[in-house]
Amino acid sequence: MEIIKQKPAPLGAPALPDFRNLGVILRLLLAVNLLALATLLVRVDEGERLFGEAVLMAGRVELPLLLVVLLLYLASPRLRALPPRSALGGLLALVVLAVALSYPLVEGGSLFRRLAWALGAALICLSYFDYRSRRYSPALAEARLQALTARIRPHFLFNSLNGVLGVIRSDPRRAERALEELADLFRVLMRENRELVPLGDEVALCERYVDLERLRLDERLAVRWELPAQGSAERAALLRARVPALLLQPLLENAVYHGIEPSSETGEVCIRIERHGGELRLEVDNPVHDVGRHHEGNRMALDNIRERLMLFFDLEAGLDCECAGGRYRVRIRLPYRSPSP
Repeated sequence: MEIIKQKPAPLGAPALPDFRNLGVILRLLLAVNLLALATLLVRVDEGERLFGEAVLMAGRVELPLLLVVLLLYLASPRLRALPPRSALGGLLALVVLAVALSYPLVEGGSLFRRLAWALGAALICLSYFDYRSRRYSPALAEARLQALTARIRPHFLFNSLNGVLGVIRSDPRRAERALEELADLFRVLMRENRELVPLGDEVALCERYVDLERLRLDERLAVRWELPAQGSAERAALLRARVPALLLQPLLENAVYHGIEPSSETGEVCIRIERHGGELRLEVDNPVHDVGRHHEGNRMALDNIRERLMLFFDLEAGLDCECAGGRYRVRIRLPYRSPSP
């Protein structure tokens, strides 16, 4: 209980947002254009001049803005690797560079005024991103606690312990291994999961979970992993990808609980993991025996995973479900993130 009651770790110094994230780029474009509109409304009192001045303002703002976005996209990995103050200085230097490069191509206004406005807009946008980060960081901790509440189902704990008791005399080594797997599973569930983890860790966690469930389900539970060939460079690169903790195991648990347990026959859960360019795709596919019950039982876990994907990746990740042909499929897409060098 001590781990559950821990307060979230302090946020530390503010860091720059990921300027390669689609949501960050869209918010940056929108914020700067809103600031330009607000500046125009303060400066222009006459309604008949408003449209013409808006066109001129757009011509002066959009070119340097797009150039800044391009430079930030290219420099984002290096900026995020720097200390916060150095990263801030580098970002402001890129803003000055973009305004200076675009100045000869845009008519009207002094260079000094454009630089001052651009730097002011940059600081306002950074303040917004910092505020948003500080606001949603507690939400991430809350999502972790919700995931913990949703994941520790009493029936799973009791069934696992009963399974251990069932083999403790006939196969003590198997019982010991099961207790170690149960301890590993709960250790992951109860730790702070603020950082992305290797996909290989998630796969290993799922394998431990399946091993525990087979204590009671035995041959009724079949799990098929669709991954690149064992030992291949493609598989190694895939398993190094960084993903939110507890991404696959809750989906696999739902698949077993709703797709395998209700039936007395063998059922197969299929887990597909693949990479398409810069995107990672995961799919969990299981049989369905009671569609209404399945949807109701899945809602909490799926909503929690969707929330955590949004908090980590914004608009670049998504989760969707499909029930067709007697199978229930959950598909997740998220950016492929490799470990830092």
